[in-house]
Amino acid sequence: MDATQEEFANPFGMDVDCENCEGLCDARDRVIHGYGDVGAEFLVVGERPTAAAEGNGVPFTGAGGGERVQSIFADLGFVRSSPGAAEPDVQNVFFTNLTRCRHPDRAPTDEEVTTCEPFLNAEIRMINPQIIVAVGDRALRELAVAYTTRQPDSFDVESEHATTIRGRGFEIVPMREPDSMTDDEAAAFLDHMRENVLSRDYRQTKGRRSR
Repeated sequence: MDATQEEFANPFGMDVDCENCEGLCDARDRVIHGYGDVGAEFLVVGERPTAAAEGNGVPFTGAGGGERVQSIFADLGFVRSSPGAAEPDVQNVFFTNLTRCRHPDRAPTDEEVTTCEPFLNAEIRMINPQIIVAVGDRALRELAVAYTTRQPDSFDVESEHATTIRGRGFEIVPMREPDSMTDDEAAAFLDHMRENVLSRDYRQTKGRRSR
């Protein structure tokens, strides 16, 4: 899949009619793939689309947690539109989730996360990010178990919020669930990104491909 970047939404042309998870096909409104800059150095990964994001068709948008995340990345200079925008204008950041469908009554099952894994793996491979922001405990555990040498039970997003974890080929920056994040925790995340990520040459994480 080659991205022409004519659109921010699903730029890799992934299957919008996916029926791989029988328990989600009738419950979802739509399939929501990643959104953003295909050459981004920053990849933001959550667990699943929120109700607001499902309505917009874009990860991390809408009132509540989506607006909070958009506001944080606007403060960092990666979102150039209003944090409330349904289709934000972004640069150097890509937003996505472990799973692409939302069940209104429950979180994704382990099987659904595994079934959706090829979509996320393809985005990681094609974007080749330097930094992955893992939003929420489940995203942190799935990513860190796959891309670090630590044990699964050693991860806790509350204690590791706004820190950096060394991964295989990139670094992981955990973020608490935005719906429950306090103003002080949002400020701590911004401070960590500015002082410990953006202030140094994070490209040393790996040999960066030329653009």
